[in-house]
Amino acid sequence: MNLFETVKSAVTVKQAAEHYGCKVNRGDMICCPFHVDRHPSMKLNERYFYCFGCGVTGDVIDFVARLFGLSSYEAVKKLAYDFGIDPDKPPAAMALPKRERPLLRAYRQEEVRCLRVLCDYLHLLESWKVQYTPKTPEDVLDDRFVETCQMLDYVEYLADLLIAAELEQRVKIVEMLNKDGLIAGLEERLEKLKKEEVTHEEKQAA
Repeated sequence: MNLFETVKSAVTVKQAAEHYGCKVNRGDMICCPFHVDRHPSMKLNERYFYCFGCGVTGDVIDFVARLFGLSSYEAVKKLAYDFGIDPDKPPAAMALPKRERPLLRAYRQEEVRCLRVLCDYLHLLESWKVQYTPKTPEDVLDDRFVETCQMLDYVEYLADLLIAAELEQRVKIVEMLNKDGLIAGLEERLEKLKKEEVTHEEKQAA
């Protein structure tokens, strides 16, 4: 059994959703994290999820990949690490994590938030790199291209650490990102840029 099958046999979609901070109601429904959802419209079945609002569906690996903007391979590695899964042991022999202490649960929710903001920023930088790379040596450098050159590798490095590093190192990164409101400021900036982009698209369509 390969790691993909091992993880899917060991972790249900509901377990993953709860572990990464989603609030699951009695009917195993959550507010869909993949679109603006004020009332729970995503159903978590044991082996797959389905959103009645936006139609997105998939298994536990797809859920984590979408949640953090990862490839399937990165998502399965994250699940294996976070749930303590040893690919050399059969699923029946693997004990899932015990109920987490409140402080650890609060930390994990903050870690999920930091990783989500970093991944959003990383995707923005990658799009800027394509969009604003100078076409000729004489072109004036766009501020967004300069920011991409300065930040892309560092943000990618931080996101990789939050996905796969040891817990102690991840705790230090989360503390560093929250110091002086760094992650909050970045989150606010990304939200503002997103609204500006929507407004620009609406004006062009008008």
